[in-house]
Amino acid sequence: MKQIDQSVLDAFDTMWGLYPEPVMLIHACRDVLAVNRRAEELGIGSGIKCHSLYPREKTCPGCLANRMLKSGEAERKGALFPQTGRFLDSYWVPVKGVSDVYIHFGNDITEYVKPELMEE
Repeated sequence: MKQIDQSVLDAFDTMWGLYPEPVMLIHACRDVLAVNRRAEELGIGSGIKCHSLYPREKTCPGCLANRMLKSGEAERKGALFPQTGRFLDSYWVPVKGVSDVYIHFGNDITEYVKPELMEE
């Protein structure tokens, strides 16, 4: 697993530790460097490849991390997950001053989504 400065890990925990949805700090090679409390409660830990959660051998088809890493700008995508019936508003956000590291999370916004979007 890639190593990262402790100050970055501390800042991640300060900002995201109590966020109500799972949040991961990820290296460009897809190593999960840290997770917040909600991710831990769901059994997600650091030291894995993020795509192994789905489970996949390679980057997920809808992943926008590569685009975000190339542009240096945050990316957002809303998508229905048929296996759960939930609609997630997902984000890939670069970490300022730390190359090749980003934050990834998705907010469950199912209750706010138009019914026609739930039929995709």
